[in-house]
Amino acid sequence: MTPPKPPSRPEGAGPLARLRLFRKDIFRSQPGRLYRAWMAEMRTPISRSFLVNDPTIVSQVLREAPEDFPKANLIGAVLRPLLGQSVFVTNGAQWRAQRRVIDPAFEGGRLKAQFPAMRAAVEEAVAHWPEGEADAEPLCSRLAADIIFRTLFSRPITDDDACAVFAAFQAYQRSQPVLSPLALLRLPSLRRGGRFARAARAPIERMVTARAREIADGTAPDDLATRLMTTPDPETGRCFGTREMIDQVAIFFLAGHETSASALAWALWLLATHPQVQAEAREEARAELDAPSDLSRFPLLRDVMRETLRLYPPVPMMVRESTRAQTWRGRGVPKRSLVILSPWHLHRHTRLWDDPDAFKPERWQTPPPREQYMPFSQGPRICPGAGFAMMESVLALHRLLRAFEFASGDEVPVPVAHLTVRSENGIRLRATRRV
Repeated sequence: MTPPKPPSRPEGAGPLARLRLFRKDIFRSQPGRLYRAWMAEMRTPISRSFLVNDPTIVSQVLREAPEDFPKANLIGAVLRPLLGQSVFVTNGAQWRAQRRVIDPAFEGGRLKAQFPAMRAAVEEAVAHWPEGEADAEPLCSRLAADIIFRTLFSRPITDDDACAVFAAFQAYQRSQPVLSPLALLRLPSLRRGGRFARAARAPIERMVTARAREIADGTAPDDLATRLMTTPDPETGRCFGTREMIDQVAIFFLAGHETSASALAWALWLLATHPQVQAEAREEARAELDAPSDLSRFPLLRDVMRETLRLYPPVPMMVRESTRAQTWRGRGVPKRSLVILSPWHLHRHTRLWDDPDAFKPERWQTPPPREQYMPFSQGPRICPGAGFAMMESVLALHRLLRAFEFASGDEVPVPVAHLTVRSENGIRLRATRRV
């Protein structure tokens, strides 16, 4: 089965029809030609936006001159009620200072210390995974949330505060578009999801405050939260304060929970609809995976996740703003133009990929140029948790394939863009527990 993608915008659709489609789902509002175009422009009387698929320009924006293309303020307008001044929305000196503290916490050596907590969450999920048909999305969301809380705060998802954060984030995610049509017009966006954001941040504040007390009296566990709160900026010597830490925890949970859950659910569906690949992956999973050093023994599981992230990148669009005038492909790009990078379109571009809509893990035996693949972004702003995400995904696939055989349900999932790429109608799978 060819992995589904949403229908493109009907040719000849007028401005109001496009706006209605945009509000419902960004994918449906885009014309099909974006899967073969190198660049497209959208003009309004007060703004200009450019969607870019040319790998050379993508590299310029993300790798060669990232300071010329900071994150657009419209991203902060949508997410700031939840994320405050977290590393996801800041720019310039503030962002650099945050990364100097955050990056060391996600280095390979330190990630190894979080593997037992990650494994405990996965084994708990496998033990309670239902047989028969069920929607994989909420199951994967709960698993990813459990991993975050166990590795960040040494608490399982059954903890009261963890449950409260999980529920509030679920509601917030459903309330927010990945990109506001008003923002593209540079008009004020309607603030939505404020009460969900407050509901999520309150228990995070309680956990951060409690951890600060534990650090002060020497009883704090050696988890990611403790490392982040006790690691000084090597240039200034400052550590994250309580308010800063709440902001960072919010983005770790959003990025580490929503994106990982999305990728894992789509990976299971792709394996369910490609039984031969599933059988080969299960055969590979017969080998033991008990430590991070074992991950290199599972190249097919890794390539399944890479191909899943190509077809269903959890973050479908990224928005930057040009700080100076550019000329791209012979076209003038004025200062303050919005630059939209779309992993969704780039990863399925007909000029860059052979059979772009097909699920082919074997294509990763010869990795493509890095400029045409960016599920975690690229360059200095690449997601610091990319290694964490791949580790948990391969571990989860390993344990689930050993325990179950998966078949697709009767309904084909329809991708939609919220804050992450999810299915409009769920991802129905039939799980049969193996002896």
